[in-house]
Amino acid sequence: MVRNIVVLGGSSHKALTETICETLGIQEGEAIFSKFAVGETRVEIGESVRGKDVYIIQSGGGKVNDHLIELLVAVSACKTASATKVTAVLPLFPYSRQSDIPYNKIGAPLIKGSNTPSRAGSTDNSGQYYTFESIPSTPHPERNESNGFTNGTHHLHKAVSHLSMDELSDSPSAHQARFNSYKKEETSPDKEYFARSRATSGASQNLAQVNGIVTHDYSAQSNTNVITPDCFKPRPGYRQWVAQAGTLVADLLTCAGADHVITMDLHDPQYQGFFDIPVDNLYGRPLMKKYIQQHIPDYKNGIVVSPDAGGAKRATAIADNLGMEFALIHKERRPTKITDRQNATMMLVGDVAGKTAILIDDLADTCNTITRAAKLLKKEGAAKIYALVTHGVLSGDAIDRINHSALDKVVVTNTIDQREHRKRCPKLEVLEVGTVFAEAIRRVHYGESISVLFQYD
Repeated sequence: MVRNIVVLGGSSHKALTETICETLGIQEGEAIFSKFAVGETRVEIGESVRGKDVYIIQSGGGKVNDHLIELLVAVSACKTASATKVTAVLPLFPYSRQSDIPYNKIGAPLIKGSNTPSRAGSTDNSGQYYTFESIPSTPHPERNESNGFTNGTHHLHKAVSHLSMDELSDSPSAHQARFNSYKKEETSPDKEYFARSRATSGASQNLAQVNGIVTHDYSAQSNTNVITPDCFKPRPGYRQWVAQAGTLVADLLTCAGADHVITMDLHDPQYQGFFDIPVDNLYGRPLMKKYIQQHIPDYKNGIVVSPDAGGAKRATAIADNLGMEFALIHKERRPTKITDRQNATMMLVGDVAGKTAILIDDLADTCNTITRAAKLLKKEGAAKIYALVTHGVLSGDAIDRINHSALDKVVVTNTIDQREHRKRCPKLEVLEVGTVFAEAIRRVHYGESISVLFQYD
């Protein structure tokens, strides 16, 4: 039995909290996690935590934003109640995934450039070229000025100068050319104001057309259908940076009062560097290795497959430890648009004919990657296909994809509650990670090393 410790469980995964407390031989701490009628999060600690080490279990699955706010409020409440140390236990770290927007060596995103073909760019069916050129249109003494707008700044300057000299001019000739119907009428102050308003409105519409914006005059026709503007499309010279939420979440946890973070299989391991507090990133590989040895017959003649290049290191670590062969699936996306991920071409590097293929990945959300990988492996002659995933988010139509895919079995851990998923998917099998987190909590509480949890033997 572990003493001088309090384990609180959030609303994300009650079953995991119960397993951890049962393994540690303690009772779960009393706390209320609920919501007010307006939707605000309410956290109330029901016992004294003064001078104790508090461990708050909250996973990042399900309603991610609500669970994150619950965790932050609970950490702050325990710190305010004079807890000696507050540790946030996040089996699935929230906001650990980022958009797969390709970047070049200088950090500029792949954006739509001019219609001039270049050696570094590629084109799609619409004739638009994509290039890594992303230089702002700021003058530089040793560098040529970039194109700026897709259609060039020359047309913009030309249109503005034309408007300023002709349509916005106060000369009578400009108004006479613009409004021929009023040339025989007597000019009054009201009519002159009306003419100026119409001229300014026409200039604004022409300027909007130059920038690709569709406008509508509601004063002229009140019953005409509304024309919605086009979606925002960045021009070359504008850096379309993607917000990196990892630093923000790290700062929020630190500012709330967390002294330590325990998680498992971070999607991007470099997130540990975003924290100013200790972070223990546990591995799910020992559980996967144990499952392969005990439940996959003749696994020595099988082959470990990584569904993408990003998980190659993770898959090769298991393959080398078990003495198995390794294969890689490469996804080619260069001929397609940035947002068109579904059209990526998948190529297999390795021989899987007549073998048991074991896909290894850290996270499965919509399961598009592993189901397409399984289809490719089956096409290449794989006898049986397993998928071993640490975090089984399984959102959207992921369950239906698995049921209708070439996968024979999908094995996930219970870092996220899988009870509802198991009812809908007969191919799903769940591994228990509560004992791993319980041992990590015990070792951290007594100041022992947790490196033994990283080993495979």
